[in-house]
Amino acid sequence: MARLIYSAIASLDGYIADESGHFDWAEPDEAVHVFVNDLERSASTYLYGRRMYEVMVAWETLDSDLEQPAYIGDFARIWQAADKIVYSKTLEAASTARTRIDREVDPEAVRWMKANFESDIIIGGPTLAANAIEAGLVDEYHLFVAPAVVGGGLRFLPGHVRLDLVLLDERRFANGIIYLRYGASAD
Repeated sequence: MARLIYSAIASLDGYIADESGHFDWAEPDEAVHVFVNDLERSASTYLYGRRMYEVMVAWETLDSDLEQPAYIGDFARIWQAADKIVYSKTLEAASTARTRIDREVDPEAVRWMKANFESDIIIGGPTLAANAIEAGLVDEYHLFVAPAVVGGGLRFLPGHVRLDLVLLDERRFANGIIYLRYGASAD
């Protein structure tokens, strides 16, 4: 049985992008990136909204850039090997391999994937994740808290949902980022 994992880097005040849409303050260093690579090796599928997919498309070719550090190429190969499902009403075609476009999220289809896939599923992007959270689909939250306060923008979590979670793991990095892994409460 697969877990649906929502993973993101957020500011200390809970945003994944500032009011201008920038997230340069969240760029992981090598240690964080290697850690993320190891976490995401267990995933066979990524679920994205259109905007997150458009950000991630760059990984389709980064493994061929010989000037990139090895950990960048490693993540590119992890990403390329996974299937991608992009939920978009406007995107006409995928520009990457192993990618399909679905017009809307079907919670029952996601439940079926969770029950029938052997490898984890990672959901990316706060808007899509908010829908999955509201439908009770997310099993784990992998939050990387960046040492930045941005004052507003695109929130990591929807504001109107209550979640009782259990801390499953944590790690501090030298660059100030803190990793928190939460699962749903057993209560």
